[in-house]
Amino acid sequence: MAENSWDKWVERAVQVLESRKILRSLRPLSLAKQNEDERVETRGNEGDDYEVFDGMCQWDRASVEVSVSRPTFQKWLHDVPSNGEEILDQGVLGDGGKGLFKKLLLFSGNDYLGLSSHPTIANALANAAQEHGMGPRGSALICGYTTYHRLLESSLAELKKKEDCLLCPTGFAANMALLVAIGSVASLLPPSGKPLGDEKVAIFSDALNHASIIDGIRLAERQGNVEVFVYRHCDMPHLSSLLSSCKMKKKVVVTDSLFSMDGDFAPMAELSRLRKKHGFLLVIDDAHGTFVCGENGGGVAEAFNCENDVDLCVGTLSKAAGCLGGFIACSKRWKRLIQSRGRSFIFSTAIPVPMAAAAYAAIVVARKEKWRRRAGWDRVKEFKALSGVHISSPIISLIVGDENKALQASRYLLRSGFHVMAIRPPTVPPNSCRLRVTLSAGHTEEDVKKLVSSLSSCLDFGDTTISPSYIFAKL
Repeated sequence: MAENSWDKWVERAVQVLESRKILRSLRPLSLAKQNEDERVETRGNEGDDYEVFDGMCQWDRASVEVSVSRPTFQKWLHDVPSNGEEILDQGVLGDGGKGLFKKLLLFSGNDYLGLSSHPTIANALANAAQEHGMGPRGSALICGYTTYHRLLESSLAELKKKEDCLLCPTGFAANMALLVAIGSVASLLPPSGKPLGDEKVAIFSDALNHASIIDGIRLAERQGNVEVFVYRHCDMPHLSSLLSSCKMKKKVVVTDSLFSMDGDFAPMAELSRLRKKHGFLLVIDDAHGTFVCGENGGGVAEAFNCENDVDLCVGTLSKAAGCLGGFIACSKRWKRLIQSRGRSFIFSTAIPVPMAAAAYAAIVVARKEKWRRRAGWDRVKEFKALSGVHISSPIISLIVGDENKALQASRYLLRSGFHVMAIRPPTVPPNSCRLRVTLSAGHTEEDVKKLVSSLSSCLDFGDTTISPSYIFAKL
């Protein structure tokens, strides 16, 4: 089996690190607090002390309603560059006066479940901050890793149906750490420490993968450990052809699960079949699918019933969880390798204790308040029915091509009270400028109706239903 080959390679790499006495270990600190016994008891009850709700409450609107200062609003309308200083010049950090603000309905965030404003999550953060301060004291390998971090890792591993999990400061750092660690397998196994051509790791990357994947691959490539093959976006025949012609044994396929700028899913069933045929390691970045997709919020792999075919899953706590941080769900041996070789993990400060407490609370709330996932997907159905645009996720990519047309549409929506950004190069390929609309459980059906009405006044939906440009990313 393919995974058995990788298991052997990773185990050997870990043994090499251990023999050189450079295998790093996590040592969780137990933080002193007055209600330690009570806290342990509530953890044993799987978060029973976390208050949850049966439907939308007034605070959920805070996740999709924002205000900007009038000077900022005018700068946005006229595309005037800003460093943000005007908000201080106007004194709007204080009480301010009515009329200083322009209220906008946010349709461009990644808070898919509306959890960023949930009081239970805010209380978990506040309580941890009051008990322990902000922290952390250092990197996770020195003194920044606590029982809070371990509890969060265990919960994420359970969510992703993996043996273990490693927290990282951000999702970007998680991808960087993982891909560098994957490349290190090639350098640890040869006696010389310098892999020859066939001893390197072959990484096959989707052309529209996130920048963090691309930069992680670039770093591993610069270290001389990997060869890179970019396949056309979601093009499985092209990927299969590249795999078949590659003579290298250590093969890895890495892809976004739900693409952030196009809103489409990776072909998980086809990837699973190719994995069995070609014996590669399958890595997915489930940043936009975690907590959103699947019956239990386990992500895209759960939704497509292929969790066992995904070897390593990267995720983030800064999107649907409404918090901050990244993670890698993996086996124990992979965790040992990544925490010893992943530079962006090793040399970064651990996430603060209050944020770890908040993220754990978010997992509890997301699991129990299932109505949030249903509400988010209801908004997807409503947008599709009202606009006639074929969409498959809460990420709606309205590709208009021309940059000026995208900017004009964004400004029209801004005047209409909607925060929808025009996405331009280098974020997307040339001539594929778009409006990126995202839907949230914090939105209502009426919000979607108003948005679609405004969109129809500045765009022809029929002209926006083109396929994304399958342009190779430059690695």
